[in-house]
Amino acid sequence: MRVRRGDAVLVNYPFASSPGGKIRPALVVQCDRNNGRLDNTSIVPITSRTRFAQSETTQVLVQASTSAGKQAGLIADSAISCENIYTVRSDTIIRKTGRVPSDVMRQVNESLRASLDLT
Repeated sequence: MRVRRGDAVLVNYPFASSPGGKIRPALVVQCDRNNGRLDNTSIVPITSRTRFAQSETTQVLVQASTSAGKQAGLIADSAISCENIYTVRSDTIIRKTGRVPSDVMRQVNESLRASLDLT
């Protein structure tokens, strides 16, 4: 499936310590140029574990009841967790659930900078 940067998707997420995976929400963070020419894409997880989302610079809190949460197709308040960047094959993406608005993507950009210690 072809995706664009900022798409919220459901992915068959690989387990880091064992074979297999689990279906989880994620956000596409790879640039559209690479999304158009490669068979894989870079994603970050979207998790319902929001405990640190307001205090960690590497996470972005998105409330499900907000316009941004609805546009992304969230069913619960969630954190976009930029500490864990994965590259997955595009065929592990099950479907798109929505798209995050540009103001949230600006926050994601800042969180990615913090996560990678880019100045």
